[in-house]
Parts: sequence; C-alpha cells; structure tokens
Amino acid sequence: MGKTEPWNLLELSANPLGDPAPLKEDSFLSSRRDCIKPMKVEKKLGKGTAKIQIEDDGTYFQVNQDGGSRKLEKAKISLNDCLACSGCITSAESVLITQQSHEELYKILNFNKIAEPSQQKLVVISVSPQSRASLAARFQLTPLDTAKKLTAFFKNRGVHYVFDTAFSRNFSLLESQREFVQRFRRRTESKQALPMLASACPGWICYAEKTHGSFIIPYISTAKSPQQVMGSLIKDHFAKKQHLTPDKIYHVTVMPCYDKKLEASRPDFFNQEYQTRDVDCVITTGEILRLLEQEGISLSDVDPAPLDAEFSFVSGEELFGHRGGGSGGYLEHIFRYAAQELFGIHVDGITYKPLKNKDFQEVMLEKDGTVLLHFALAYGFRNIQNLVQKLKKGKSPYHYVEVMACPSGCLNGGGQIKAEAVSSKDLLQQVEKLYEMVRTVMPETSPEIKELYEQWLKGKDSEEAGTTLHTQYHAVEKMNTGFNIKW
Repeated sequence: MGKTEPWNLLELSANPLGDPAPLKEDSFLSSRRDCIKPMKVEKKLGKGTAKIQIEDDGTYFQVNQDGGSRKLEKAKISLNDCLACSGCITSAESVLITQQSHEELYKILNFNKIAEPSQQKLVVISVSPQSRASLAARFQLTPLDTAKKLTAFFKNRGVHYVFDTAFSRNFSLLESQREFVQRFRRRTESKQALPMLASACPGWICYAEKTHGSFIIPYISTAKSPQQVMGSLIKDHFAKKQHLTPDKIYHVTVMPCYDKKLEASRPDFFNQEYQTRDVDCVITTGEILRLLEQEGISLSDVDPAPLDAEFSFVSGEELFGHRGGGSGGYLEHIFRYAAQELFGIHVDGITYKPLKNKDFQEVMLEKDGTVLLHFALAYGFRNIQNLVQKLKKGKSPYHYVEVMACPSGCLNGGGQIKAEAVSSKDLLQQVEKLYEMVRTVMPETSPEIKELYEQWLKGKDSEEAGTTLHTQYHAVEKMNTGFNIKW
C-alpha cells in the first residue's frame, strides 16, 4: 500500500502552496512529475478530516475515519488554472496549448506561402538573451554567432524580422527604477509601498496571485516584463511604422521557461479591438532545439545572416547586455539608481552577502552605521516561501527583492536546453559564461530608448508610458476542495 498523509499538510511533490517542504535544489525544474493540483472531494458534515492515500502507481484514494475509501479522479486543469508548482508547467507533453508551440509558428509560415498578400501576416520573432546563451552552449558558438545563425535559420523559413528582448528590457529596468524611488518616498504613507518585489518572472506572479492574492499583490512591481514590453512595442509602434494593424503581425518570443506561455496568455495582454495578443506564441529554448533536430539541422552549420538592428540591443557587430546576472539585473540597476537618486551616493561595485543558500543573497547600502538600502534576491520556491512568511509576520527587512521562481534564475529556466554530455552544474556555468560575454551598458545611455520614450510614449512621465509599460495583477480565489487546506 502507498503512504497515507493528512491532506491538510499538503506536502505532495514540491508544492508551493503550503509551508516549505523539503525541496531538492532543482525541484522546480523537474519535467516528469504529475500535476499536484488538489482533487475536489465532496465534504460531508460530521465525518471529520479526510485523508488522502497515494498508491505506488500514483492513484489517489479518499480515506474516511471509519476506514472506508474511494478512488479519486485527478483534476483536469487548463493553462490558466496552473499554479506553476513544478508538476506540469515544465512538461511539454502536458501543458502546451496549441497556440503556444512551434507547430503553430509553422502553420503561420506555411499559410503565408499560399495566401494572398492581403491575408498574409508579418512574422516577428524576439529572442531572449538567456535562450541565446543556452543555444550557444549547446552548439559551442559565441553569442554573436548564435544570434546571426538563428536569424538566418528563421528568415530562411519565412520569418520577416528577428529582434532581441534585451532591447525591451531597457524599458523594464528604467520603469522599475523609477517605480522603486516613488515607492521609497511614500513608504511612510503606505505600509505596502515596500518591499517592492520584482515582476519579471511569470512563475512567481502565478504563484503570488493564486496563493497569496490580495496580501502580496500590492508589493509587486507593476513594470511589465521584457517579453510583454516587446509585445507592446511590436504590436503598437512597430505595427504603425509598417502601416499594419496589430492583428496583421504574428509575434513570437523565444524564452527560457514555459511560464512565459502563461504570461503571454494573460487577458491583460490581449487587444480587444483587434482580437490579438501582444505576444501570439512563446517557444522555449528546448523547443527551438527540437525544431532544429526535426529538420536535421545543426545551428553550427547554418550560414549567418545580418542582425536586425532596429529593436535589437546591437551596434554593428557587437551585442549588448545588462549588468547584474542572468535574470536581468533588476536588483543591481535599481540599487545603483536608488543610491544616487535618493542619497546622492555613486555605487560602482556591488557585494552580495549569501544567506542560507546561494539563491538567497542580500545587498546593503550603509552610511555612518545606518542602513540606507537593504535589497535581496530570492530564487526558487523554497526561498520565495520563506520571504512571503517573513512578510506576513512583519519581519522582512528588505526594501526590494528580485524574485525568480527557478533556482539559479532565468539562465536555469525550465525551458532551457538540458545537459547531456556534461553535468547540469557544468552546463549552467557554461551558459553563464556565454551570457556574460556581451558588453554591458546602462539603459539610461541608450539613444534609441530615449527616442522611443519621446516618439512612441510622449515622454517618460506620460499617461501613455504608464499604461503601455505597466500592468496590474489580480487576486485569484482559492479553489474549494472540500478539505481543510493549510494555505
């Protein structure tokens, strides 16, 4: 017989819903676990607390106090029901929906070949720098060569433009910086102004909305992620330049995690007037590899093509990136900006202090023995749970936290290419090294970004900038399972 556990402990798999359970370092990335969303069981008064018995074959039985039992059906969920719990969200077989796959991209490309010009769509692909680094490691290429060869591969199949989401990340960083300073200045007026929590990770956002709802949402930054900023840029500004309506552009992103599919499918990023998403399709790095393998192509053998420079973080033959690690550098950029803007202190090097594990570190700005800024990064659900518990107890000392669902951050995302000839640790180090090869620049120094703020958004503090570069999050009511679940 399988083991019997009280259901209100809710410790099945690596579930982020209850108190922190013992998690392996890579638990979020496991791709073969069954979905652990609870089963619905009718509650009968007077029967006491039911228990769940799990058989060795994975089937579930409800066990009553009188010893009686009955088999439970597994819950059937849609993509929007997902809790990003590591059960199914990283499994291509069980979570992908038809609009979020490379097959759908190929349908559009094949349609364009036979359709009348007026019916064709302009196909745009935006590649994340994390995905580019993962592909570079797999094919032993430089980031620049990878970008050129990937551009050629896509364009040879009918894609019109290939851009780089490091470009749109400039907006995310700049908006996050300004938002933090505004929150810091009104911290005495609102207890929920700080800490500000990063919003670029959709796995974290999904967890926050569905498990902590109205408590945690006020702390989350409203700045859009680079993916969704790029979606707005392509379907608005770029569409107008091409004299097209948004629905005439098919926009695909290449991302390091499956949760970006969840993000792209949010109703907040859907254009009701033209019935189109800002990002029509999200393909993970691993799916790009499978696509190459299906065609019998090695990226190394593809002849390079010139990069599209308009919405790419490039200058001639050089790629650009941002300081601060593989998850986007939010902590470092906000820390430096806030130190200068709030206290007139220039910060060059940043020293991280590891806490309980390498995925939970903090940074402080001190002057004359007084802590002026206290930042942290929390990667992986184990650290996220601890952070939330501190917040609920009023014991969080932080002003800002860079929160990411995956251990080791975005470079180790569940959609990245998995290790084969080397260990996962060695592969991650290779990917990190390649990611850091590009020259880093400050977003404030980009003339293209300054120009877009003026031409596209009518200024940094305009209403257009606020509505285009920011979003809102929503508390989702917890399901009624019929059990006394410990949330």
